[in-house]
Amino acid sequence: MIQPYAVSSLPPNQLAELTRLMIEEVKEAAVFFMNPDGIIESWNSAAEQIKGFTAEDAIGSHLSLLYTDEDKARGWADHNLKEAMHSGFFREERWRQRKDGSVFWARVLLTCLRNEAGEHIGFSKITLDLTEHKLLERCVKEKEETRRVLSAASAGTWTWHPEKEQVDVCQNFLALLGHTGKDTTISFAQWLTFIHPDHREVIADQLERAHAGGHLDSVRMEMLMREKGGSHRWFAARAEWHQETAGGPYVLQGVNIDIQELKTIGDERQQAIEKLKAEDVRKNEFLAMLAHELRNPLAPISAGAEVLRLVRQDEARVRKTGEIISRQAAHMSNLINDLLDVSRVTRGLADMESKTLDVRQVVSDAVEQAKPLIRSKHHHLTLNIPPQTALVAGDNKRLVQVVSNLLNNAAKYTPEGGTIALKIEVRQPQVILEITDSGIGMDPGLLDHVFELFAQAERSSDRSSGGLGLGLALVKSIVELHGGSVSAASEGIGNGSRVTVVLPRIHQDLEVPVAPGGRPLALDALHGLKILVVDDNVDAADMLSTILEASGHQVIAENEARRALERASRESPDVCLLDIGLPEMDGHELAERLRAQPATQNAVLIAITGYGQQSDQEKALAAGFDHHFTKPVDMEKLRAILAGICVSK
Repeated sequence: MIQPYAVSSLPPNQLAELTRLMIEEVKEAAVFFMNPDGIIESWNSAAEQIKGFTAEDAIGSHLSLLYTDEDKARGWADHNLKEAMHSGFFREERWRQRKDGSVFWARVLLTCLRNEAGEHIGFSKITLDLTEHKLLERCVKEKEETRRVLSAASAGTWTWHPEKEQVDVCQNFLALLGHTGKDTTISFAQWLTFIHPDHREVIADQLERAHAGGHLDSVRMEMLMREKGGSHRWFAARAEWHQETAGGPYVLQGVNIDIQELKTIGDERQQAIEKLKAEDVRKNEFLAMLAHELRNPLAPISAGAEVLRLVRQDEARVRKTGEIISRQAAHMSNLINDLLDVSRVTRGLADMESKTLDVRQVVSDAVEQAKPLIRSKHHHLTLNIPPQTALVAGDNKRLVQVVSNLLNNAAKYTPEGGTIALKIEVRQPQVILEITDSGIGMDPGLLDHVFELFAQAERSSDRSSGGLGLGLALVKSIVELHGGSVSAASEGIGNGSRVTVVLPRIHQDLEVPVAPGGRPLALDALHGLKILVVDDNVDAADMLSTILEASGHQVIAENEARRALERASRESPDVCLLDIGLPEMDGHELAERLRAQPATQNAVLIAITGYGQQSDQEKALAAGFDHHFTKPVDMEKLRAILAGICVSK
């Protein structure tokens, strides 16, 4: 509800009567009211004196009655009413026409009237005749009121005098730009220095063209203006031409309104629209690609079903067809699992464990997974592994997924026989994993959204690289769920790529020397370690030794701790697999002694125990172990660790 502005100690009827008398008796201001359509409904004596129209002439007529023929032709009365409706009031100074056809310079204030409920009930209009400057004092007061209104609206006025090449600027105009001072007059050239250099020439040209165009059209423009401190703000300017005296030169009177916040919001909105459009394009490309990928396995499955119908008695063909269907069904299952996986992770619905992990072991597991693709493309893989542990808190399965995705991506988009380098760097607060390849590289435009869903580079129609392009989006989501970040860099098409993963580090340094730096290794060479197995259970030691020997390693088996210590000093094994529950000397003490003797101080120690609590793992690490396994041993994980040790060596 609108709050009444006028405050009076008089009764309403007396106040209304006094107001009526004031309007009627005022001799210097034409005051009248109109209904919401602009039809004049009241007329005071000053209005008749100033405009020449009697009450009978005016009441019932439209506001346009009082305008010049030129303003009537361009619908200026309706324009003013609309402006008042929109802004609450409309103020201008321009020529007005009396009944006898003569004109006078009028200052007009047109106000939109609303009742206490906020409903539009009409307009009021006040007109002052300033032709003889009879109302100079009132003009000064009104100017001060205008200044207050402008200040509240973050606006300031200026008046350009083209004939004098001068600009009058008000105090509010200066204040908006951080300057102090009163109303002043400056040269047009000085006024232009307020405008950003990149916009200065355009604004000057627009004003000069408006001046040369006959002074008929209003001027609307946006200006980036310099503040006192050197920063810039956006202003919307609106200006109208008028003559200060009859027959005098035209001047352009304008108002600047601060639109910095609106401009910023508008730019952000446009950027959001452009981003949505780009994402929509990528989504459509992705759906087309997904349809292609799903149709590929459907074709052999459909054909296989037809073969089974036709050759039921041919056992060899049936078996071969069944294998094809099984492979293609598995491929479809993998595609669907990828979609579900990225959906769960990006929405934060995936279960994430948080355990203390050594990123070096994560890399070892990931290399084992990526090995078939890297080997099939005859790439050379270089690993640069630091000597100290690279501990992070996270989900082992998901972090292995991150590294294997990045390695597979590098292998996929690197021409056959290329190079891939993986480096782990341990800094005080972070563990940094960097994967560099000599592959096809990325266009700078792709780098901005390479980790977004549906984003992929140009693809060939044969889809030789395969996949749905979800890998990097999944990488980003998993890394961010671990409190880390991921970024990509490339020197451009044909110049390879580099992906960097940064994870928060757990501060616990355990020195475990490995080969310094990295060197290219053929992945076929990931075998041949000398391994010491110590377990008082003879059958368990023999079975583990047999498996390791079948994997190409040289194995030494002992069932007593002291004999194992003596054997190790002679044989210098690369890896020691130690049971914790040994008689006489347990695995923790044995590990400490192995670390103390030169022949095994750099060996990789792996604990094998029936105790799997977090405290057991921490105790093993404190005793000098590098890895901890709970019985029964996960052989796939053990093989991955041994493969990583081979690469490091």
